[in-house]
Amino acid sequence: MLSDTVHDNIRAIKAELRAAMNGIASRAIRESGMGYRVAFGIELPRLREIAKDFTPDHHLAIALWQENIRETKMLAIMLYPLNEFDSDMADIWVESLVPEQAEIAQLLSMDLLSRLPSAADLAFRWMADEREMRQLCGFLVITRLLMQGAELSPDAQAEFLDQAASALPATYLPLRKAVQNALLRFADTSDEAEAAVNKSLGTLC
Repeated sequence: MLSDTVHDNIRAIKAELRAAMNGIASRAIRESGMGYRVAFGIELPRLREIAKDFTPDHHLAIALWQENIRETKMLAIMLYPLNEFDSDMADIWVESLVPEQAEIAQLLSMDLLSRLPSAADLAFRWMADEREMRQLCGFLVITRLLMQGAELSPDAQAEFLDQAASALPATYLPLRKAVQNALLRFADTSDEAEAAVNKSLGTLC
């Protein structure tokens, strides 16, 4: 059962979302086919401003995630305390994503998943998964880690390239783009990495 504080915060958040609703963007999201019950069409910078009005709390974040509203899912990511977010919760949230929620996967990977101590292990596990949303998060996280200066061991490089080659022909466009971006980011880390990408995949990048 949710506490009165969480209930009050959810009501306040929904009131702010209604006030900030972008009708044109909301309609575009609906017409494109969405994986949410509701979408207000609010842009990310405005949502970050709204998040500043509330104290991060994992009970509130979980309740917001379960609302299955585009903007509450984004706010859930912003309001989940990083030091309380763990690999088990990461698995639960990634498992709940549907293909229409690629932007949620991107935000989740950037704000929470890539900042976990176990981020690299999770990324490689998800990249090897057959489920496309897990694969998507895996490649998004590894890209973020490479952007932050992470270095892959020779074994990890080989595994990454194998998984990328396997996933690159995916029919799910967000996954294919995520794989391409990960390969480009890896190739940028060194001349050796670029040569390894070209040797493994030719000119696909």
